[in-house]
Amino acid sequence: MAQDQARNEDFRFLRSGLPERAARAREARLRRDFCLTREDVMGLVRAEWPEFGPVELDALVGRGRLDWRLVDGEQRFLRSCVDSLRLYPAEVPGLSCPPADRTAQLAVIEEMRRGGAAERRIRLRHLIRAGAGVEVAAGSTVRAWLPLPSGPQVADVRIVDVTPGMVAAPEDAPQRTAFWEAGGVREFFVEYEYLIRAPYVDLWVPEPVPAALDARFRPAPAPCAADLAEEEPHLAFTPYLRRLASRVFDGIPEKDALARARAAYDWVTRNVDYRFQPAYLLLDSIADGCAHSLRADCGVFALTFIALCRLGGVPARWQSGLYVTPERVGNHDWAMFYVEGLGWLWADCSFGSAARREGDEARRRFYFGNLGPWRMPANSAFFSPLMPADEALRNDPFDSQLGEMCVDGRGLTSYDFEVERTARFLA
Repeated sequence: MAQDQARNEDFRFLRSGLPERAARAREARLRRDFCLTREDVMGLVRAEWPEFGPVELDALVGRGRLDWRLVDGEQRFLRSCVDSLRLYPAEVPGLSCPPADRTAQLAVIEEMRRGGAAERRIRLRHLIRAGAGVEVAAGSTVRAWLPLPSGPQVADVRIVDVTPGMVAAPEDAPQRTAFWEAGGVREFFVEYEYLIRAPYVDLWVPEPVPAALDARFRPAPAPCAADLAEEEPHLAFTPYLRRLASRVFDGIPEKDALARARAAYDWVTRNVDYRFQPAYLLLDSIADGCAHSLRADCGVFALTFIALCRLGGVPARWQSGLYVTPERVGNHDWAMFYVEGLGWLWADCSFGSAARREGDEARRRFYFGNLGPWRMPANSAFFSPLMPADEALRNDPFDSQLGEMCVDGRGLTSYDFEVERTARFLA
């Protein structure tokens, strides 16, 4: 790999000063993610809402509903910014904002409440392909990574079909993947089955009862010092976060980990609104940035919750992978936190914030302590190297969900490769 190409570890120095090569890579990604002019945004909205104009646009910018950056001295908006607006129909009355159908989601929640857990066996096929504009010659060295199931809620993982030559990372890898290195190959796929179990616990009663253990599933590793530590750059304990934590935990005893985790969850889900984010390599210190902007996607929600928990003395860690329903497969991130006597628990602040936005307090409370079985967890750490490590700059240096590709030492971005993911529920 050329010395002037950015590396993933360069972004450890985000708060202290990026190397020039990383700054160039960031600038290149900025121009691709923030590509819409004011006129572009107004044109997209006016296709549905003809009366929309500069006054309405500036009002949405002022309320933090539209993400933008200065590019060459001009305001440029995030490629997906209009889709974020559809979550707030009262603020964009002329846009189509169909309400989410929660019927199946609520049915799973009720299944967990009644039965104490919910299980699913899922078969998932994941393919990554170099895009048409990427040259892959017969002699090109192509490396690829695709996420594989891992985590305490997963068992009985079976590879069903796969591109030959795949090497699977160990089950306890922080970011577990299938890996290939081949000559002149444009696409790779893996198809696997896994069993996932979502236990249920009610953390809102005076004396919560731990969820029943199941011997088929390996418990999560015990809490360690890393689960309370700050991590540069995105889980940095900045002065602003420290002041916020002191307010959030004011009056809550240090030894009451459950009450402190609940206070962190309440603050995040009640104060932070969902907004699509650019590539994370464009974000400054993420937890601190969210505390200031009160805007997040699922990963930003999770990191902010983790930072607050750790500042409050509650062990917390990252978990991410895919959200898998019978209809679609998408990227998703969430968090884990530890309470003595209850063990490791889950928090999905993104889903909790959505429930608050939709006026469903019971659903908001559910996602403090619980997930559903519609998940494929693959990652237990944020900003962890793949196995084997990708020396080139990854599409996402911090997480592993879409997959990664590298051709002749050059890491591809999501603009340069294609992904196909399909799932089937077997039981």
